[in-house]
Amino acid sequence: MSAPVLQPSFADLGTPLSEVDFVVVDLETTGSTEDCSITEVGAVRVRGGEVLGEFQTLVRPDQPIPALVAVLTGITNRMVATAPPLAAVLPSFLQFAAGATWVAHNASFDVGFLRRACERLDHPWPAPRVFDTVALSRSILLRDEVANHKLQTLARHFASPTTPNHRALTDARATVDVLHGLLERVGNLGVHTVEDLVELTRRVSPQRRAKRVWATDVPRGPGVYLFHTDGAPGDGRPARDGREVLYVGTSVNLRSRVRSYFTAAERRPRMEEMIRVATGVETISCSTALQAEMLELRLIAAHRPRYNRRSKHPERQLWLKVTVEAFPRLSVVRQRQDDEATYLGPFRGRAEAELALLCLQDVHPLRRCTGRIRLRQDGSACALAGMGRCCSPCDGSVDREAYAEVVDDVRASMGTDLRAVLSGTARRLARLAEQQRFEEAAVVRSRAEALQRAVRRQQRVESLRRCRQVVAARRTEAGWEINVLRWGRLAAAALAVPGEVPQAVARSAVAVAETVRTPTAAQPASLTEEVERLADWMEQPGVRLIEMDGDWSWPLHMAPTDLSPRIAP
Repeated sequence: MSAPVLQPSFADLGTPLSEVDFVVVDLETTGSTEDCSITEVGAVRVRGGEVLGEFQTLVRPDQPIPALVAVLTGITNRMVATAPPLAAVLPSFLQFAAGATWVAHNASFDVGFLRRACERLDHPWPAPRVFDTVALSRSILLRDEVANHKLQTLARHFASPTTPNHRALTDARATVDVLHGLLERVGNLGVHTVEDLVELTRRVSPQRRAKRVWATDVPRGPGVYLFHTDGAPGDGRPARDGREVLYVGTSVNLRSRVRSYFTAAERRPRMEEMIRVATGVETISCSTALQAEMLELRLIAAHRPRYNRRSKHPERQLWLKVTVEAFPRLSVVRQRQDDEATYLGPFRGRAEAELALLCLQDVHPLRRCTGRIRLRQDGSACALAGMGRCCSPCDGSVDREAYAEVVDDVRASMGTDLRAVLSGTARRLARLAEQQRFEEAAVVRSRAEALQRAVRRQQRVESLRRCRQVVAARRTEAGWEINVLRWGRLAAAALAVPGEVPQAVARSAVAVAETVRTPTAAQPASLTEEVERLADWMEQPGVRLIEMDGDWSWPLHMAPTDLSPRIAP
């Protein structure tokens, strides 16, 4: 069943610039420091290129106007002597600018004065969205177009009929013309909403911003997206329709996620490079978010995109193996075979596998030598045997039957019962703590924790892989997510929207589900990471089982968590 068409949201559409009220404001002051006073306020309110109103008043400052400032602005102490104080002017201006987006040339100066005035006069600060025409011009205009970004220069560049003269209303009118000129320029770059304009001020490169049109026809809802470039890769990577897949990702809202790559929200340097190289994006809609996650993992494994860091090489796994021989030992191997050996894993790296191996060897006196021991056991004991850390089968200290009991304990610790490991580790931690050998104790603890993680991970995975079929559902805002699992692989997914019967949708999903062959230990039906994601979903609160054909369970003593020295021997 295909994903439902979701109703567009305002977050997806944005606010068109033609529908935004801009209040362009300019102040004149007694100076440029924070303790100076405002002497004049001028503002123009515009929408869609039309002037809706103007605001202008002189303000009686709290300090005399310096002579140099009076010459520059033409505002003298005599002119402001009878003007209203800021306490009377500020409420009127805030009412005039209410609900609008503020614009100023060098906005930090003008808006900073107004914010401090609100704080000083106990007026709540409206926290408006603010655009600075200086920042906009630096982002839009090329260096060879204007000599600088002063208001006079920009007003002349955009042929404003108003010449700035350091009077508030006049400068505000000139800034309006500059704003409109800048907005006309960015329209060709796909900037049509106020949200687009925000991204423009965040220094997103024009090349990256121009590619945002790729998201125009992207559907909403869950799915997978693939950035690609024309031409097959030359390094042996698989191609998709003759194109190299650069990056694969997933989202519950494809359009919103793809759009974010062309905004300042995406800050990863690798993604900046990837978008620069990409020539297009392809999307695949899914019924549920879980189905999208599974498809993402499979596509990453199939195409090995150069800009994906995780999940690219599922074949690079390590296992801890109890060898099949007369006197077995532990070994770290790269593949799991269909043999009678006991395996633990897979591990994500050799360091983790080595920690788990050392933990088992710390507790169980299993031999560590790699040579073959003859049944006559006529060899000599090693140093570890003298330290009591090996039961020494090589010199006949234990016979084959007694050694088999040690091996059985190791196998139990690798899959069904961690109590022996936990108790032995706790006793050793207690001794080390008494001797204040805390660094060594930390190493011992890290080994035990690595083994616990490995055992828990394996049991979570294997418990689902033992189930021939699981049909489960979970309620979300969009409806009931229904997933069909077979042998630990997602075979089908569907969404029962409000008004549909979930059980009927589940039956339809089972009918069209993928046929999954019975897996073997060496060739499971799905990647380990896939099964872990499925287990994460199954263990969420609110998941309901519709059908269960198999034994989804864990051993009772699989993964106790207490490593405290208080554990009794």
